[in-house]
This record gives sequence, structure tokens and C-alpha cells, in this order.
Amino acid sequence: MKVSDILRVKGNTLYTVTPAQPLSDAVDIMSSKDIGSLVVMEKGDLVGMLTFREVIVAIVKNGGQVGTSTVHAAMDEHPLTCTSETDLDEVRRMMLDRHARYMPVMDQRMLMGVISLYDVAKAVVDSQNFENQMLKAYIRDWPQEETTKHKDATL
Repeated sequence: MKVSDILRVKGNTLYTVTPAQPLSDAVDIMSSKDIGSLVVMEKGDLVGMLTFREVIVAIVKNGGQVGTSTVHAAMDEHPLTCTSETDLDEVRRMMLDRHARYMPVMDQRMLMGVISLYDVAKAVVDSQNFENQMLKAYIRDWPQEETTKHKDATL
């Protein structure tokens, strides 16, 4: 399974901010859209990632207030990325190694979407459920003649 399979199901709604935007704007967007991350873009390029983790760290550093901080002050300037063609097992390993919950999907310089650890886990579970259903259907449809012939041969 590839990242493109997740994006096909998930859709292509993207939320971005610029590094110069106030952190309070980013927090408002994340809250109103019920999302855990924003891609930070500048002049069409990915320059960072802002997740609730970075927001919390910034708020704690600022004495419990968002204050006048900018997105740039809080964002991860070196986010983990993948492509649409990256295998899901590789994405899972990368996310676990870096403790990343969100990953921008890039095809060259074009932002294609963002996947979350939840998206990856859901895709794996859905795939396993489908495989289990296929195996159960296969077992239910096992030809009865074969079983009978096999039993007779052992007598």
C-alpha cells in the first residue's frame, strides 16, 4: 500500500499558514477546523510544519500565553516528508522513529496533502480487515468434495 492510497480516500483539503502569521491565527485555524497540524508555506515552498505539539511548547515558553509569537517561532523547520509513492510500511517506520504524528506529502516541490499517524493506522487496520474477510470467505467456500475425498483416502 502506498501513501497515494491514503490520500485518495482522505481527500485533498489542505490548511496552510505562513511563517509570518501570528501563532494565535494558527491556533484559531487549528481549533475551528478541528485539525492537529498546519503546513507552513512561503512563496509556494514548504518551510515548516506546525502541530499542536509545537504550539504547546511555544505557549509554555511564553508563560502560558500565545502572546505575539509568530508561526515561525514555533514551527518545526525540518519536517519529515514523504511522496505519494512512498510505501506505507516505510512511512510508519519514519513516523515512529521521529515520533511524528503528521507528515506532509510532497511530489517534488508540490504539496499533495498531509497524512497523520491515525491515517496510517486506519489504512493498516482496514487492509487487515479486508484480508481477514477474504480469508474467511475463502474458507467458507472451501469445496466440500475435496474434504470428503481426503477423508476417504485416509481410511
